[in-house]
Amino acid sequence: MKQMIPKKIAKTLRVLLLIAFICDLLILPLVPVLVILNGIGPLGALVTSGIPDLPAWMLAIFIVSWMHVWTAGGYTIMLTLFLLFSGVCAAVILWQGRRVLRTILRSEPFSPENAVSLKRAGVCSFLISGAALVRTGSTAFLKDAGSALMSYTALFIPLFAMAGLLFLLMSGLFGQASDMKAENDLTI
Repeated sequence: MKQMIPKKIAKTLRVLLLIAFICDLLILPLVPVLVILNGIGPLGALVTSGIPDLPAWMLAIFIVSWMHVWTAGGYTIMLTLFLLFSGVCAAVILWQGRRVLRTILRSEPFSPENAVSLKRAGVCSFLISGAALVRTGSTAFLKDAGSALMSYTALFIPLFAMAGLLFLLMSGLFGQASDMKAENDLTI
């Protein structure tokens, strides 16, 4: 009975990670659109204004935004690249979480596969932290240091660095546990 609770939690988490992964993949192509339009508000106003042939307008906005973002200037390009890079790294982290949960559902939590997945998630966390550091530094240089240090991006630096350390710690523990399990399985 006690084993059923972790499996139910793992199943629920796996579904939630899949939903987050799909949402991440769906929003990535819209990043330049949202950067150029400065959020979702102007896009919502456009949709409610009763424009004829809405799908054609949406496609035009999508294409124009992707072209315009690369000519808009340093800060816009940097923001777009940061959000795209962070989104891809987040997708990798979510997928690695699903892989770990899959081994838990197979009743093989101490497999070497988990150590590899957690190490990949840790590397991606460090990459996000490094990208946030670069963005915060360049925002301080291009705009002003006060707003750069008070932004959500500055919070990403220690947050994802700690997450990366936690993932690497868990990777080491899972790797050590899988080695001990393999050794124990060979003992008669």
